[in-house]
Amino acid sequence: MPSPRRIGAPDAKNRTVLLDAAEKVMLEHGYAAVSSRRVAEQAGLKPQLVHYYFVNMDEMLEEVFRRRAEQGLEIQAKALASPQPLWALWRFSSDPSGVALTMEFMAMSRHRPALRKLLADYSERFRRDQAEAIGVLLDRYGIAHEDFPPVVASVLTTSLSRVVVMEETLGFTLGHAETIERVERWLVAVEGEWGRPRV
Repeated sequence: MPSPRRIGAPDAKNRTVLLDAAEKVMLEHGYAAVSSRRVAEQAGLKPQLVHYYFVNMDEMLEEVFRRRAEQGLEIQAKALASPQPLWALWRFSSDPSGVALTMEFMAMSRHRPALRKLLADYSERFRRDQAEAIGVLLDRYGIAHEDFPPVVASVLTTSLSRVVVMEETLGFTLGHAETIERVERWLVAVEGEWGRPRV
């Protein structure tokens, strides 16, 4: 009976380089352009190494997503623990590179059930953490949950920022300035100017 194929160590330097390369190819050319040959070329490594570290491309792409999602959860936790958590959450959710990568994964997940489940599971974790923290913040700021439920605030924050960034990549910006101005005016009223928290 043949021995199982060896898979490279999960903390190996070349594995990290390949994941970085896959993410860069996806951001610059879209998920359809991600192939073992292109990722290896971007990484400056031989194509055979892709299959040394990953069983197949699906596994690699799932790991690219998982790694970025875990980083995102850490960044979000720091944002929500900062002196201006609502501002920090808005800015984190509006990061163009993060939104662009999320949109690529969403498109890709339509044809990959395992990735779709991973995306849904992590999205739930992001939203639960946001809603829990926002609930505490609304209490701190004296805003009634009945008027602005924390989970609604979470949906509005992530959806609005995602739509604005997505439309801007298409060159469509009608209403963006007015919407952003309204959101940021409310943030100023609640937490003060960005970088100048209320004492």
